[in-house]
Amino acid sequence: MTSPTHALPLADQHGRVARDLRVSVTDRCNLRCTYCMPAEGLPWLPKPDMLTDDELIRIVRIFVGLGVTQIRLTGGEPLLRRSIVDLVGQMAELRPRPRLALTSNGVGLDRLAGPLAQAGLDRVNISLDTVDRDEFRLLTRRDRLHDVEKGLAAAAEAGLTPVKVNAVAMRGVNDHSVADVLQWCLDRGYELRFIEQMPLDAQHSWDAEAMVTAEEIHTLLSRRFTLTPLPEEDRGSAPAERFLVDGGPETVGIIASVTRPFCRACDRTRLTADGQVRNCLFSRRETDLREPLRAGASDDELAALINGEMWVKAPGHGIGMAGFTQPDRPMSAIGG
Repeated sequence: MTSPTHALPLADQHGRVARDLRVSVTDRCNLRCTYCMPAEGLPWLPKPDMLTDDELIRIVRIFVGLGVTQIRLTGGEPLLRRSIVDLVGQMAELRPRPRLALTSNGVGLDRLAGPLAQAGLDRVNISLDTVDRDEFRLLTRRDRLHDVEKGLAAAAEAGLTPVKVNAVAMRGVNDHSVADVLQWCLDRGYELRFIEQMPLDAQHSWDAEAMVTAEEIHTLLSRRFTLTPLPEEDRGSAPAERFLVDGGPETVGIIASVTRPFCRACDRTRLTADGQVRNCLFSRRETDLREPLRAGASDDELAALINGEMWVKAPGHGIGMAGFTQPDRPMSAIGG
């Protein structure tokens, strides 16, 4: 069997090569979503444990040198990192220049969309599970829907397009309004993607029977809209199955992360805010880059650690299989 030393950079034993890097820049968040964290929040990472801007950029530069072509900045809420605009600017200067995206809850984006676009950000994904103000307040424990709306509008105005909205349908919570969310996005020119709820961390119990499946979401949407599937080649390595809405050109995506996982085509890897490489969202292991970096490791030594972590990536996330265990870390610390 080929060893990671002689394989393609960021390759694993199953023939996949990572080109997409998810970078968590903070574990902090300004919302308290009921399915993500308790009302009082979580113990945040101590500042000395966090990668500094220089450390983060150095590691990202190594990833780009290993073939990463897309970087997505996540959190927690990435807009809470005060240096986020500068980080985007430095990443945009890397060569070869990676595509730069950001996943946010949208709060505060109205002020930062323009500066982020000018710094080199290409597009945004905004997490929004409901467009009903009362429902939003119950889900997030914050009355901030108007701020999210302003952030989305600012992103579109700044040219961070296509502006994508990510929504999770939860049984008995917001599954009754999935068609309303789609209509809301269509009216504003945003591209909506529904994601099956996943067992993201050990702090929250997860019941597969309570999950609203991709098939159910499709059925709920089809009661109001005509959905025409796009060809399979349209998908590529992207996770969403896309459908024309009422003949198009508008589309909606459905990500069946649990019932029809896309692990065989996965090209992602992750860097946490405290400098750990994770080869899968649901991995039970990590490789530490922060301490070797601070101890004087060379770029080649750090690259070898990264390649070693990618080489042992499992063939799939294992959800629903015997022995599956939810990650120890909360999702806000792993990064979306």
